[in-house]
Amino acid sequence: MNVKKIREDFPLLLANPDLTYLDSAATSQKPACVLRAEREFYECHNANPLRGLYELSENATKCYEDARKTVQHFIGAARPEEIIFTRNATESLNLVAYSLGSLLLKPGDEVVVSIMEHHSNLLPWQMVCRQTGATLKFLECDQTGFLSDETLENAITDKTRLVAIAQVSNVLGRTAPIEKIVKLARKHGAVVVMDAAQSAPHMPINVKDLEVDFMAFSGHKLMGPMGIGVLYGKKELLEEMPPFLTGGEMIDSVSRTGAVFAPLPHKFEAGTVNAAGAWGLKAAIEYLQQIGFDEIKRREEALTSRALEGLKEIPHVHVLGSEKAEEHCGILTFTIDGVHPHDVSAILDADGIAVRAGHHCAQPLMEYLGVSTTTRASLFFYNTEEEIDAFVESMKTVRRRMGYGE
Repeated sequence: MNVKKIREDFPLLLANPDLTYLDSAATSQKPACVLRAEREFYECHNANPLRGLYELSENATKCYEDARKTVQHFIGAARPEEIIFTRNATESLNLVAYSLGSLLLKPGDEVVVSIMEHHSNLLPWQMVCRQTGATLKFLECDQTGFLSDETLENAITDKTRLVAIAQVSNVLGRTAPIEKIVKLARKHGAVVVMDAAQSAPHMPINVKDLEVDFMAFSGHKLMGPMGIGVLYGKKELLEEMPPFLTGGEMIDSVSRTGAVFAPLPHKFEAGTVNAAGAWGLKAAIEYLQQIGFDEIKRREEALTSRALEGLKEIPHVHVLGSEKAEEHCGILTFTIDGVHPHDVSAILDADGIAVRAGHHCAQPLMEYLGVSTTTRASLFFYNTEEEIDAFVESMKTVRRRMGYGE
């Protein structure tokens, strides 16, 4: 991979040569082709999709539906109508929780989640369990994020109606054993919802091979625009579920007393859709495929290994999770003795290095690991060895700049 050439595709990186951006797990930078795609939609195709019978609106509709087909092929879905466009992974997961929860759950049923879940894949299930009388049950990992077979088998039982699991932890970077989880869930007749927000930018996903029932991801984490997300769902389940939002475009007909809802996927896409965002997401996926996941994985593992080895040499720095770079998916979360993560972030920022500090929307995991807040550096294929070295060198100075003698 010619990283120098790759970085020329990213206007923000070009315009800020002194910036080391290590917060791609929060949102990735956008290549010029994505920015052009959004602009192109508004300059050349701007009309309300699905509503007009004139040529411009038909062109807008075609762009929107072409983007849906691109996503379909990207994740290996059987049909384009199994792809629902949302604002982000959070909205996708809420859609499943609220629309499916009332149909699926009753008192005595159990919903299984992992302790590593982002709040977006936890709070919706907390709420739907309160509403239905179901019980929320946690899969507890070891300190590296590993989920053992025994843990899975003890948690997923005949009482389990749904398992909600992130494919990759946004704190530890650990990849969950999705195939084992799906196999156990099928054995007990449970539905599987997979949060792919952190995995979709870094690894190939085929929903037919994984056999998950639902999968969600956000466009902005894989170089697409903010404000566009995806929910995949098996057609037979989506058809049974009531709409999450009601209003314009998601109906076939409306009377004074009721309505006939539109067929999939439009039943779940109420109101004016984010067609420009979908068109930008299409461009992002095509760019990602052009780079190739094999090359992305190789690049990210090399950078992660370089950073991990550098951090290990710094006294008072503690990296959470596995000691193996390949088990971090480009995510390194750490603490420094005696220094608050917000101070770590501020010091690194003074050196032109952008990292994330806080609980990373995963407070139950923080409590489970015995920390309140941490600092997170997250890498993507556009980062360089020089940036990793600058990050490590800056980290070496943090305690001294906070007044410690070492």
